[in-house]
Amino acid sequence: MTDPVLSLKGISKRYGPLQVLKNVSLDVHAGEVLALLGENGAGKSTLSGIIAGSRTPSEGTMTWLGQPYAPATPREAIDKGVVLIHQELQLLPHLSIAENVFIGRWPMKNGVVDRAQMVRRAQEQLARLNLHIPATRKVAGLSTANQQLIEIAKALALDAKLLILDEPTAALGGAETEALFEQVRKLRSEGVGIIYISHRMEEIKKITDRIVVLRDGERVQEFADSATPVRTIVESMVGRSLERMFPALPEPTDRPVLQVSGLTSPDDSFRDVTFGVRAGEILGIAGLVGAGRTELVRAISGADPISAGSIRLDGEELKLRNPADAIAHGIVMVPEDRKEQGLVVGHRISENIIYANLDKLGGRWITSRVKRAFAEKAVAKFGVKGRAEQYASDLSGGNQQKVVIAKWLMRDPKVVVLDEPTRGIDVGARAGIYDIIVNLARQGVAVIVVSSDLEEVLGVSNRILVLSQGNQTGILDRDQANDVSVMELATI
Repeated sequence: MTDPVLSLKGISKRYGPLQVLKNVSLDVHAGEVLALLGENGAGKSTLSGIIAGSRTPSEGTMTWLGQPYAPATPREAIDKGVVLIHQELQLLPHLSIAENVFIGRWPMKNGVVDRAQMVRRAQEQLARLNLHIPATRKVAGLSTANQQLIEIAKALALDAKLLILDEPTAALGGAETEALFEQVRKLRSEGVGIIYISHRMEEIKKITDRIVVLRDGERVQEFADSATPVRTIVESMVGRSLERMFPALPEPTDRPVLQVSGLTSPDDSFRDVTFGVRAGEILGIAGLVGAGRTELVRAISGADPISAGSIRLDGEELKLRNPADAIAHGIVMVPEDRKEQGLVVGHRISENIIYANLDKLGGRWITSRVKRAFAEKAVAKFGVKGRAEQYASDLSGGNQQKVVIAKWLMRDPKVVVLDEPTRGIDVGARAGIYDIIVNLARQGVAVIVVSSDLEEVLGVSNRILVLSQGNQTGILDRDQANDVSVMELATI
């Protein structure tokens, strides 16, 4: 193998007494896709930040193309050809694609922006990624998959020689993910080095050449072959034997809790959907991107209107005007985007939990002692690794998700809807989320789980409802459901 383009030797990072990286050494080669794996809190983001210039190491050295490399800012890293593409996309929706690609570096001519050159050069990078969209189009309204490719085009316009992709497929479906993989393979063939961070094991197996595992800030394992069994990789991540991923499911009762009949959306994103959920049952909802899964559960949760059909809870028909109506009747939803829709990330854990339970605690005037006791009870009950007075922004993705779940479950709901409950969460933390979901069913709650992860929806569901382009194509019992049967219905 050729000499590495990037080499790290003995990288450590401390924040006061807390050591988050310990003596990490790593090489990345041109034309290689290197997977960087680890649980949340393993040090992946810190290491990526050091490589990309947003953090400085406490100890250790780096070389780039054989020369000393110590970027003090992201700009210094970018100037060398090292670009980090964050999980949360950082495009400005009101600007055009071309303006986003060259933001801060707009080509000038006679003291003004040379828009013709900017559009032409942006279009060249889009073509390089097989993205056939006018560079003059505004980013607003583009699919998440296309926005992800625009972020990559932005990096290519910077003449990137090393890309760090942080959870690039977290918001993508199967077809969109494969399209992204095609471009990653193309960049690899052009000699671009890629550090690929993901929690999705099936992706790692498909796209990467080598795997490096971090645990508790240390490099613990390297796998030279991506054909290594998933169980072996995961066990190195979590530091323990993985006896099971999904807990055993309880047998549902015969008592119907939620009944949906002929439900149709005004914008035709789903139509004539009919199903029921019993007490103690977990109903999975599967389908490809654009199938209408999120739109359906948002309607059931009062967030979106319906144009036809009915929703009944314990036999009573509901007229839901907004989420507050659904919550008042005992239907709560954990949304797919926890940071934008599920949490106030700049506020404390306790505040996030209290906001969803003000009515239970007596309205506007609640003593600090009552609030603290309530929040601490929720933190302990749902295994949140953090203090009640800690800010939600300080938590890992898995613990943020537990806070979102905890705030609603403290209301003792009748129906819990979870949309992509483990998106962006590491394998170890997922097991804790699955335990919470299954325990809800054991307590007699009716549970609905929407997931793009087919293994997940198969693992936690008593039955699976499948949508395709807004149409209900079938409901499978657990003994009928497998990868093939679900995908056949999802592609009708």
